[in-house]
Amino acid sequence: MAEDQELELADLDQDAQDAPQDDEQADLGAEAGDLAKAPTNAKELEAVYDIPVQVSAVLGKASMQVSQLLKLGRGAVVELDRKVGEAIDIYVNNRLVARGEVVVVEDRLGVTMTEIIKMDRS
Repeated sequence: MAEDQELELADLDQDAQDAPQDDEQADLGAEAGDLAKAPTNAKELEAVYDIPVQVSAVLGKASMQVSQLLKLGRGAVVELDRKVGEAIDIYVNNRLVARGEVVVVEDRLGVTMTEIIKMDRS
């Protein structure tokens, strides 16, 4: 009897796969496919324009003991792990997204992006 039930379930499964979808199901499938598409123009991105993000430009890093940190005073120089002219890392919400260079714009420091970093989403 169990074998008969398995055959019946398999037959039902096959019938369901062979049955044509109605218009409502086809529309739902099309909408789900549309969600996976990336935005193609600025108009499609308007919904995210007002979302705040944190942007950080890291010139370099250094490790030191707290005792050394407490000895630092005005004018102290901290040696970083980067050389002059080397690209800096640009992070958005603590995720590396680009590399760039430091620029000066009207007595202010800025960053120009020279390379976009594409990370695999896993």
